Amino acid sequence: MKPWVKYTIVRLGVFLVALVVFVLLLPNPYLATLLAALVAFCVSYIFFARLRREVALELAERRSRPEPLDRDSLAEDDELAEHDARHPEDGPRAS
Repeated sequence: MKPWVKYTIVRLGVFLVALVVFVLLLPNPYLATLLAALVAFCVSYIFFARLRREVALELAERRSRPEPLDRDSLAEDDELAEHDARHPEDGPRAS
């Protein structure tokens, strides 16, 4: 399972458990939701640093990979290169 899926499921699980507890204890559901979100944030920040680090590394790796060019972009690059070869006096064109 991907790290971001695990991390999301764990955080939602902690939030739901805290929400159920606070809804049963407090008369105001808005306050219960706010407190549950705060507790879930704190618990996940303190106890799930390893999962958070895995998610960050996966995102950084994904960002560092070059995006593959589609056929349209490749055709456009070829057309610009041909134009530059035919008209060298114009200089390279900006895309």
